[in-house]
Amino acid sequence: MAEYSHLHPATRPYADADTNTRIAWLEKPRWIGYPRAQEILGKLEDLLKHPRQPRMPSMLVIGSTNNGKTNLIHNFAQQHPADENPYGEHILAPVLYIQAPPTPSESGIYSEILSTLFERVPSSSDAARRARVIDLLRKIETKVLIIDELHNVLAGSSVKQQHFLNVIKYLSNELQMSIVGCGTGDLLRAVSIDPQIQNRFTPELLPRWQLDTQFRKLLKSFEMTLPLKQASQLHERLLASKIHAMSEGTIGELSALLNTATKFAIRNEQEQIDEEVLNACGYVAPSDRTQLAANL
Repeated sequence: MAEYSHLHPATRPYADADTNTRIAWLEKPRWIGYPRAQEILGKLEDLLKHPRQPRMPSMLVIGSTNNGKTNLIHNFAQQHPADENPYGEHILAPVLYIQAPPTPSESGIYSEILSTLFERVPSSSDAARRARVIDLLRKIETKVLIIDELHNVLAGSSVKQQHFLNVIKYLSNELQMSIVGCGTGDLLRAVSIDPQIQNRFTPELLPRWQLDTQFRKLLKSFEMTLPLKQASQLHERLLASKIHAMSEGTIGELSALLNTATKFAIRNEQEQIDEEVLNACGYVAPSDRTQLAANL
């Protein structure tokens, strides 16, 4: 095997693998721990370690679509998996991840929690579901409840939005646990209708990437995970500028672009990403996709 010093040690063996194996490796989920993500992860750890009290601190993770919110919170949740607790009656789940229901409803969030824990959802009243959820979360000792796609709260009327936020606040107060809501910038507008909710949720922003030193460092990190035999030098000024323009500043689109370009380079035996590969690989930028849809 060649040295492949431009690759991460875990990636190097795949540079010499067959095409299907290399592409399968490329498509596996990967975590790039860039500074802002690590900073937010540290604050999530602080929430988990915070002693229980009647008014627990909570957080909103805010970012544009496809800019790494879900990957970040999944990474945190995976660092704190449920304990089987073989000598107890219940698992212990200090961190619980759910998605917000499509529309804001009290029964919807209870159903999401119970379904995630593989529990039967009572068909009776909201009060019965509430009692079941509180009893269960107390027994499994949940300290941080993550609610992804929380901007879905805006899909309801102002009355339903307020009621849904009241449910979240009630769960936090009753169980003395922190809530982490994740969503787009619309989520800030959603919580602004309730000053009490707004005051207890600290917003943590994941802004779009700028064409700067941090972005070029990110490109270096990505390149180490791409099983190509030759260094592409993605961080070089001209190539970095083109990649930034094509991905439009979100880490999800950056990952999709580099994966698409790497597959093209592997299948065409080019073994590195350059401007020609970026132009020919078939990737379509988000704004171009929007324009194509508008022209239909």
